[in-house]
Amino acid sequence: MARRKKPALSTPSTSRTTPVATARKWLAARNIEDIECIIPDQAGVARGKMMPVQKFLEAPTMTMPGSILTQTIAGEYPEDSESYQSDPADQDIHLEPDFSTLSVVPWEEDPTAQILHDAYHADGRPVEIAPRQVLRRVLELYANNGWKPIVAPEIEFYLVKPNTDPDYPLQPPAGRSGRSESARQSYSIAAVNEFDDLFDDIYHFSEAQGLEIDTLIHEEGAAQMEINLRHGDPLVLADQVFLFKRTIREAALRHQMYATFMAKPMEREPGSAMHIHQSVNAIKTGANIFSDKAGDPTPEFFAFIGGSQKYLPAVTCILAPYVNSYRRLIRSGSAPVNTMWGYDNRTVGLRVPNSGPAARRLENRIPSSDANPYLAIAASLACGYLGMIEGSQVSDPVSGAANEEEIALPRGLLEAVSLFEESEELIEVFGKRFVSTYSAIKRAEFETFMQVISPWEREYLLLNV
Repeated sequence: MARRKKPALSTPSTSRTTPVATARKWLAARNIEDIECIIPDQAGVARGKMMPVQKFLEAPTMTMPGSILTQTIAGEYPEDSESYQSDPADQDIHLEPDFSTLSVVPWEEDPTAQILHDAYHADGRPVEIAPRQVLRRVLELYANNGWKPIVAPEIEFYLVKPNTDPDYPLQPPAGRSGRSESARQSYSIAAVNEFDDLFDDIYHFSEAQGLEIDTLIHEEGAAQMEINLRHGDPLVLADQVFLFKRTIREAALRHQMYATFMAKPMEREPGSAMHIHQSVNAIKTGANIFSDKAGDPTPEFFAFIGGSQKYLPAVTCILAPYVNSYRRLIRSGSAPVNTMWGYDNRTVGLRVPNSGPAARRLENRIPSSDANPYLAIAASLACGYLGMIEGSQVSDPVSGAANEEEIALPRGLLEAVSLFEESEELIEVFGKRFVSTYSAIKRAEFETFMQVISPWEREYLLLNV
């Protein structure tokens, strides 16, 4: 399990030292002046407040309008409807710090710290639409059955030249040689070395925050990279992906580049994914329930796959949350567009990597890198959970190319949202409030997209229709 390297800020119940007191010592030892109080929103954007350390220590609980969790990626709000349960008064939600997430912000010039918060209603109930709480809700379902899921995300992203005019296509940046990539460079060490100074900063920033990188590789696209994280607790890993995205963007800006997690940033290049490796341990024994004592796969393993096959189409709006996400999910691309499974087969949506019995796991290859990590991990685990609870049947494994078959996933955002809203089983898992709010946000984002005229329309319709 991945563990944070920074000092633990929680203390045993027998100790008189409170988390605030421990944090006070930690902040004083580092001469921290300001602290960023952060909550991830539905898009995975960091929202919150910056405040002096002393003010934070005097009152670590803060309030913010609940509407921050209903914003679209364009900063707008869905219109009220029967399916959208809004708060017309926009009352405050209470944000409680998770002291285990306290870390430095290494790219700031002045000594600065950051800490993630959880959202609660005034009466103490968790805010059911807050992404960290959504993931906790799914993890609680596992715990109620004596299970503890383990995940390991892999995040792909592109480095691009600064693009200050959105009408212009993105281009790969120049590396230390002064040249931009013009050919595919999968797993090329030389291509990674082109950006050594940038990756040195990423590693330094990550170490300062207690983030653990397992491997770094060059992916298939021009200046497309992938960072793999060590396996561990789903909430800890979601926090790490959330912080990694911010870290990589900040490091890239230092080197006059952008880092983008768009699912499909360039027309002729592959899309970017966030693959999620998943296994489940028994809480009592710590053993992987996907393998029996003889080392063979268990019924739970196949039911987890079967549930993923059954429900992944209905959570695609979470795994592929934007209009751009569906440009990645095409038959001619490298991303899987099916819910088939197979052993060490990268053309299926659900891959079983080669491993020993203790590490038997399922890799969900459908999510795109633009997905909110809390929601994507929650959605992926929810599908497997339902499969195990229902004893879902699994299809035969596929050994050949699977992307030649019919596309099994929704082809667009609105279709995906409708499937999510129609699944009674997923509504039970996520709660009606989250399903209706998330769906309303996605529909509002689609309406914003429809106001934009694309180059394709000007190219083929302007003088031909």
